[in-house]
Amino acid sequence: MTDVDTGFAVTALRAGRPNPGERTPGPAYRQQSVSADRPRPAYPPAPRTPADPRHGRASGAIGLWASLPRELAIRFKPRVDPLARAILQEVQRAVPEYRQPLEGAFGHIITQGVRQSIIQCLDSVGTPGAVPLETWTTVFRNLGKIEFNEGRSLDCLQTAYRVGGRVAWRHISEFGQAAGVSADTLCTSAEAIFAYVDEISALSIEGYTAAQTRAAGTRARRRRRLLELLLADPPSAPQTITAQAATAQWPLPAEVTVVALEPRADQHSLAAPDLHSDVLVDLEGSEPCLVTGDPDRHLRNLAERLPGWRAVIGPAVRLTDAPRSLLWARRTLKLLQRGVLPDAPVTRCTDHLSTLWLLADEFLVRELCARSLQPFNDLTPKQRARLGETLLIWLQSRGSAPEIAKKLKVHPQTVRYRMHQLIDLFGDRLNNADDRLDMEIALRAEALLGS
Repeated sequence: MTDVDTGFAVTALRAGRPNPGERTPGPAYRQQSVSADRPRPAYPPAPRTPADPRHGRASGAIGLWASLPRELAIRFKPRVDPLARAILQEVQRAVPEYRQPLEGAFGHIITQGVRQSIIQCLDSVGTPGAVPLETWTTVFRNLGKIEFNEGRSLDCLQTAYRVGGRVAWRHISEFGQAAGVSADTLCTSAEAIFAYVDEISALSIEGYTAAQTRAAGTRARRRRRLLELLLADPPSAPQTITAQAATAQWPLPAEVTVVALEPRADQHSLAAPDLHSDVLVDLEGSEPCLVTGDPDRHLRNLAERLPGWRAVIGPAVRLTDAPRSLLWARRTLKLLQRGVLPDAPVTRCTDHLSTLWLLADEFLVRELCARSLQPFNDLTPKQRARLGETLLIWLQSRGSAPEIAKKLKVHPQTVRYRMHQLIDLFGDRLNNADDRLDMEIALRAEALLGS
């Protein structure tokens, strides 16, 4: 059996330190062993073997096992199989995840693993260094890795450890009483069990954490690559994206939403982003962004989840159009930076579609402004501003002079005077629908651009 197989089998064997109330068998037995009607112990307490600090965490249990009389291990050998069966039965009862029929490979591994683990401890009794430290550490680190790879939490493993420890102590205490073992020796046996449990628990946690960290790092790299493929221009092949999504354990949605990000000056003094694990994120690139397939869930309260960042949410698009969502999110971000759009921690592109459309090609917009508003060229900036404002409201409402005056907060006679000026400047173009549309677009664009 390999170390990994043995480690997997020991999942159902080892137990953690009992509650304080569960440690009373040691003192209780001490009282019984010194009573007048009991025979003198056949096994006097053996001298303790101090733990070797070079052995690290596992040295405590090794030293305790080694301090026990070797004769005890020899006498206990016939009890190995009954103890293994009892531990296995109790673990399966207490941990549903291990409650499988003891048939085939699973039954063989777990049954043999229980027995070998007990023998491993017995081989250390009275013989310092009989079991190499690596045998202790490797098995239980691998056990933690296996638990993570099997998709279980450490709760199953720790419960199995605790159950196994209680069963082992019960059998050892019964053996000790029957064999006339001294109270000191029996208490040392209990302490060895508890130390062993603590150490293998810590080793399994190390293995579990290492596997978890490695998996998280691998998944992060794979998801970063998936993000790059989704936003690539030209677009990546759908088959490539599907394969990478499977590797990155990211469920492919029908639609995605891309969010363009910009760090604020105080970003590094604020808390780290609190984003859902299924959000694809790039915060280190030159143009940081994130991608989600569930915006209603993942982008809720985004300002609080992304302290120190300005966020622009692009439109929801088909998976293959993810680069377009990013394109419009970044264009919106640039308009925010220029002050064309009002600043806010979170901005949605869909709230400014007309502005984005109008300013999609500023060269053409400025050409339209120059052609449509050419009659304003000889006016002073102040005259142009007053007449442009009046013309825009008239184009939007086609209202009467009093109605326009109310919106402009001027006298109706002022509006009539301005309208006469506009008629002189534009003439029949004011009666042409296409010309009026061009003029309204140009005036709106100038207002947005601040020119």
